[in-house]
Amino acid sequence: MFERPLKILLVSSEVAPFAKTGGLADVAGSLPKALATVPEVGPGHDVRVAMPMYKGVGNYNYLLDFPVRMPQRTATAIIRQGEISAQYQQKSSKIPVYLINNYHYFHRQGMYMFPDEAERFIFFCRAVLEMLPLLDWQPDIIHCNDWHTGPIPFLLHARYRQNVFYRPIATLFTIHNLKYQGIFPREVLRLLEVGEEYFHPASIEFYGQVNFMKMGLVYADLINTVSKTYAREIQGPELGEGLDGLLRQRAGQLYGIVNGINYHEFDPRHDQRIFKNYHQDNLGARKENKFGLQKEMELPVQDVPVLGLISRLVDQKGLDLLLEIMDDLMQMEVQLFILGMGDPYYEQAFRDVKQRYPQKAGLHLGFNSVLAQRIYAGADIFLMPSRFEPCGLGQLIAMRYGAVPVVRATGGLADTVVDYNPILDTGTGFVFQEYSGRAFYHAIGRALQLYHGQPLAWQKLIQRCMEKDYSWARSGVEYLQLYYEALRARQLGEKIA
Repeated sequence: MFERPLKILLVSSEVAPFAKTGGLADVAGSLPKALATVPEVGPGHDVRVAMPMYKGVGNYNYLLDFPVRMPQRTATAIIRQGEISAQYQQKSSKIPVYLINNYHYFHRQGMYMFPDEAERFIFFCRAVLEMLPLLDWQPDIIHCNDWHTGPIPFLLHARYRQNVFYRPIATLFTIHNLKYQGIFPREVLRLLEVGEEYFHPASIEFYGQVNFMKMGLVYADLINTVSKTYAREIQGPELGEGLDGLLRQRAGQLYGIVNGINYHEFDPRHDQRIFKNYHQDNLGARKENKFGLQKEMELPVQDVPVLGLISRLVDQKGLDLLLEIMDDLMQMEVQLFILGMGDPYYEQAFRDVKQRYPQKAGLHLGFNSVLAQRIYAGADIFLMPSRFEPCGLGQLIAMRYGAVPVVRATGGLADTVVDYNPILDTGTGFVFQEYSGRAFYHAIGRALQLYHGQPLAWQKLIQRCMEKDYSWARSGVEYLQLYYEALRARQLGEKIA
C-alpha cells in the first residue's frame, strides 16, 4: 500500500505513560504504536519518540550526552532511553523513547508555566535535532506536535539545512489546540540565534512578539490538525486565534485527521477497571456498571438515566451551558456524575451543585483513571457541550463503552457523532448546533425521550456506537499518507531550491 518503510521521529512535550497533562500525551503515546504494529499501515516502519525528561519521569538507561550552545550558557543534553511496548494481534514491538534531560531546564515541580518557557523548549528542540547525527539515525520525517515543537521546522529552515544531514528531513506539524501558541517577547530571537530578518508578519513575528506555533505553521512541509471540521473552523476569525489568515494561505497543505483511541486499553469486554465486562450483544451486563458506579459515588442505586461528564473544567468545554440548565435538569429523574479538575470557578460551581442535589449529583474533583472508565461504562448518556473541540477523545471512548454522546456540532465532535434520526433509526448520538443552554437542554431531552419511550431503539443506538471504528489503525493509515506527502513536498522544495 505504501512506497517503502519510513524512519519516523515523533516529538512531543508530553507522552503517555511517561508524562501527561492532557490528550496530547495520549496521542503521542498511541500513534507510534499503530505506526509500528498495525498491518494496515504497511511494512515495518522505524518509529521513535522524543520528549523532555521532566522530574519524576523515572530512571532510564543513559544513552549519550552532548553540549547544546545557548546564548548565555552551554547546556548539556543528557539522552536517556525508555520504550513504549506496542502489541497488535500477534505482532509486538518496542518503540524507543528518547528522554532529553537537563537539570536546569527540566528538574522542576510541574511541566509547564515557567518564566523561561521559551528557553526551555528552544533547548529541547535544538537537542532533538543535534541528537540525530550522534545516534547515526536520519529520520525521513519529524512529526512535531503543538507549539513546544514549533521551533524544529523553523530551526531546520534557518540554521540546520545548510548541513547535508538535515536537508532531506521532512516535517509535519500537528495542531492539537490552536488556542495555546507559545507567544514570547522579541528577545527570543537571541535564544534562537537568528536575526531581525525573521521578525516580520510573513515569518515568526506575531503582533510584536515571537510565536512558536506560527513557526510550525509557516515552516513545516505539511500541517494537520485533529479533525476535518476543526481544520475548516480555524481558517475563520472565530476560532483562528489570530492565525486564520496564515491558515487560509496554507489551506492547500492543511489536513484534518481525527485522533484514534487504543482499542486494547479501552475494551469493555476485558477492561479490569470496570465492575462487569460486557459487549454489544450482552448489554444487560452493562447495567451492573451503573449500579456499581452509583454505590461508589454514594448515590441511590436505581435504574434511572445516568449522565456522565469527564472533562477539564475550563471555558472551552461548554460548562457554562451545563450550569445554565442544571436546575431544570435536576428536576428530571436522572443522576449526573462529574469527574474533572481545572478552573477554580467551575470546581466551586460543581461543589455547589453537589451540595444542592446530594441525591442526584456525584462529583470527583481531580484525575482518576479508574473512575473515568467506570463512568464511561456506567453512564447512559455522555455530555460534551464544548464551545470548541479540536478532536475530543471522550466521545470516542464513550461510544466504545456504549454511553450515548450528547455533543455540540464543533470540531471533532461534528466529525465523529452522527445525530440520531428517529425516522430512519440512524445515528450515534444527539447533536446540537447553537451554543446555548436551550439547545443543549433540548438535545438531552431528545436522548431521554428515546431512552424512556423506545428501549429497543435505544439498545440499537448503543450497539451502533459500539460498532464504530475510531481505533488508531484507521488514523495511522491517514498519518502515513501525510508523511509520504510531506516527503514529496520536501523533495520538490529541494529541487526548486
